Amino acid sequence: MDVGTRDEWPMQEIVRITGATSRTLRHYQQVGLLLPSRTGHGGQRFYDRDGLLRLQRILVLRELGLGLPQISQVLEESVATATALREHAEQLERERERLARVAASVRATLSMIETGGELMTDTMFNGFDHTQYQEEVEQRWGAQAYADADRWWRSLSDADKLDFRAEIDALVAGYADASARELPVGGEEVQALTGRLHTWVGAGWGGTAPGADAFVGLGDMYVADPRFGATFFADGRAFATYVRDAMTVYALDHLE
Repeated sequence: MDVGTRDEWPMQEIVRITGATSRTLRHYQQVGLLLPSRTGHGGQRFYDRDGLLRLQRILVLRELGLGLPQISQVLEESVATATALREHAEQLERERERLARVAASVRATLSMIETGGELMTDTMFNGFDHTQYQEEVEQRWGAQAYADADRWWRSLSDADKLDFRAEIDALVAGYADASARELPVGGEEVQALTGRLHTWVGAGWGGTAPGADAFVGLGDMYVADPRFGATFFADGRAFATYVRDAMTVYALDHLE
């Protein structure tokens, strides 16, 4: 983010530059994470240079998957931004390797289908196994969070795993259709989808449904982190921001 030599920026411009919604910025203010430098006529919020730099750090830490309480603690401890960026780059490199394994597993499955061979579940699910994220999950949410999710995943049958994947595929299709029709993110249809997404995320977290901060944070990651954002892409069109906005509305209306 180029802060230049200007003294302050209005909220509308910050929204345009960063992709963060005005609702998200107001939420950050409500929880004391990011305060505007001043409030002008008509309630317009302005942010100075220090505010922009603080917002950049918040967004970087969001990309790394930290919740708002954790981000507040990190900012108070003055952890260097370079440290977060370095870790993020390493995570992207690990994700690139995982996606290569997923692509290879899909090609292998296609080959077996086309040749009439027997499906091998170990090959089919190569790359989907979340154990590769153990260190990352434990750093962000604690060892118990990983243990719960790992125990749940290993308890599933192959059919259950396919059902779990089918649900997110159905949700992605639903969001793709809703965003194409430009349905309001706070409307009944989109919020029903988002309720299902919240349930799906909770199942993947070992039965622990995410609270408001965690759900909003996950939505921000869908936008900021290419690993997650790639999920919400169909027909050459990305709609992760649409999903993030729907998640923010759901969190504010149902999880606080």
